[in-house]
Amino acid sequence: MHKLLALVAFGLFTACSTSKFYKATDLTPEGSFSSNCEGPNVDKAGNLYVVNYKQDGTVGKITPTGEASVFVKLPDGSTANSIRFDSRGDMLLADFTGHNVLKINMKTREVTTFCHDNRFNQPNDLCISSQDVIFASDPNWKDGTGQLWRIDPNGKATLLDGYLGTTNGIELSPDERTLYVNESVQLKVWAFDVAADGSVFNKRLFTKFEDFGLDGMKCDAEGNLYITRYGKGMIAVFSPEGKLLHEIPVKGKKVSNLAFGGPDGKTVFVTLQDRKCVEQFRNKVKGKGF
Repeated sequence: MHKLLALVAFGLFTACSTSKFYKATDLTPEGSFSSNCEGPNVDKAGNLYVVNYKQDGTVGKITPTGEASVFVKLPDGSTANSIRFDSRGDMLLADFTGHNVLKINMKTREVTTFCHDNRFNQPNDLCISSQDVIFASDPNWKDGTGQLWRIDPNGKATLLDGYLGTTNGIELSPDERTLYVNESVQLKVWAFDVAADGSVFNKRLFTKFEDFGLDGMKCDAEGNLYITRYGKGMIAVFSPEGKLLHEIPVKGKKVSNLAFGGPDGKTVFVTLQDRKCVEQFRNKVKGKGF
């Protein structure tokens, strides 16, 4: 009975194959997270991790059976904003208050500093290649500017572009040849070509918006880009050619990020900062990497 109640409470029955596509439902109760609810990602076992569970400075874990708990508490002064996993299964976090990229050993839960650079503003979002090369957005909200970094597997940071707007969401295409970076305040999404050595070139405007904000982004297996529209309560889906395919509404307005998961990779988990919870919906296309 307790397990059944847990499943109902966390909305996992809504992730079944009979669910309607694009209909958002609650995965966790409203108020489960702080107002910095962000950075969802799923490990190979299907567990969902989201930063700032119950309070800032934590990483929450939600198992496939619906059990939620604090997975780890970060060191004092650190607050995570993004979660990614490397090829070894270690967790990488963008620590925006500590100005670091942190690494967590998933077996021991030991937290270490993977990369720190005094030139960082506040690492905001991460994406990672199959070769464990990290790309990081690094906004300066006060000045309305931002930077783009590459962090190699040895932890060395290289500045790729120091003349962007307020960089936020960042994602690699499935073939890892295109890097997408958005600017929350300027409402632009840029695309870069990615060279074999991890450098970027051929910066071009992918799309731009006229209202609301932009936050986290993810690609599906077909290369379509899902862009969270912060303040609008929508996820805008664009083809690789930059054509708006459709918009997916969610229940909250301050949608901050998303991640694909579920047994078939077609459940999308969405973080909402106004509702301080995670919503989910079924998608027609599986996520990149599934």
